[in-house]
Amino acid sequence: MYLNVIEMGDGIFGLERAANIYFNKKAKDLTQNEAALIAACLPNPKRYKVKPPSRYMTNRAQKIMQQMRFLAPDEEIKKLVNRK
Repeated sequence: MYLNVIEMGDGIFGLERAANIYFNKKAKDLTQNEAALIAACLPNPKRYKVKPPSRYMTNRAQKIMQQMRFLAPDEEIKKLVNRK
């Protein structure tokens, strides 16, 4: 629910809208890197820009992707990710 309403850029609310604005695609079609870049702008999306990403944002997104890889084998996470 949180990702559907949170601000993810100046006047951009929700993950679906952020995916459309930043990457011209639906949220379900984001790559891991694109999703990590959007997540990296939190908690201050007016200060941290998804596009173009600063070095800080790129590094932050890399750390988020590292966490994604760490959590990927977890059975509960697999259930959440593979929900249709």
